[in-house]
Amino acid sequence: MTGFRLATARVADLSAVMRVMDGAFDPVYGEAWSAAQLLTLFALPSARVCLAWDADLPCGFSAARIAGPESELLLLAVDPDARGRGVGKLLMDDWQQWAASAGADDYFLEMRADNDAVHLYEAVGFSECGRRPAYYRGGDGILRDAITMRRAPRLI
Repeated sequence: MTGFRLATARVADLSAVMRVMDGAFDPVYGEAWSAAQLLTLFALPSARVCLAWDADLPCGFSAARIAGPESELLLLAVDPDARGRGVGKLLMDDWQQWAASAGADDYFLEMRADNDAVHLYEAVGFSECGRRPAYYRGGDGILRDAITMRRAPRLI
């Protein structure tokens, strides 16, 4: 896993983030955010968008926020051409380091139950802590559960 670099995204990087978003999220599920929704995060001091680059190409991003001792991953996206190369894990590690530096030690995310990203999340210590039956309605008309995952504070 060489050649990737991470940087806090700025408003000027919005088109790069949206390029990854458009490639990473299948429109049938309706999970992608609009540029306007994403712009709201740039104005929040408790939120951060991190952009992964492979040379000059954006290849992934994460969006997260902090609320006291908790941090929530709002979005994680990796360009399909960069999947399987460690970008997702790099972004997950970066999110948790950033949140920890601001005092968070309890981490949450929510995902569609049939999302393959569950393997990444489990590999970095997350486990299911809640489920919302039939929460997501895809463009295909199928209802899918939402899973809440948590990586609890580590005991010393």
